[in-house]
Amino acid sequence: MTLPELNQLPIPALKSALSTCCGSTTWVNEMAKLFPIESRESLFEQAEVIWFGLDERDWREAFDHHPKIGDIDSLRAKFATTAAWAEGEQASVSTASLSVLEMLAEGNQFYEEKFGYIFIVCATGKSAEEMLEILEARLLNSPEEEIQIAMQEQNKITEIRLEKLLVS
Repeated sequence: MTLPELNQLPIPALKSALSTCCGSTTWVNEMAKLFPIESRESLFEQAEVIWFGLDERDWREAFDHHPKIGDIDSLRAKFATTAAWAEGEQASVSTASLSVLEMLAEGNQFYEEKFGYIFIVCATGKSAEEMLEILEARLLNSPEEEIQIAMQEQNKITEIRLEKLLVS
């Protein structure tokens, strides 16, 4: 879709399109208020400004719209509207060894128990082994440090998905 096409969408369709990029209701609603938007640059700039202006509750809501890294069954069942994008983002997981997948599953469980939300990482271009290393390193963070890192990772994911939205 092009930016002019996005600009012409009725509000419900616009919000639906934006929600494929970020699962925060507040982010989607605030973004929708900006339309029609004049340029791609402005779209990306405002998306980031709004994201960084949200609170932890909004960030966690966005995190809930992602499958766990390596959980392909969850990806297909729960996240049908973004499954193709998420599956592409996590493509390297499909070729990972069983031991790496098991360690990712275990690490995801520890992460969720410690921080109260799933492990969020911009998986695009990362191997399953790299994501496992990142997960293990981030398990050492404090909750205050980790929410900031996870929020930054979600911002990267949102940017990539906005790019995909505008080229599909």
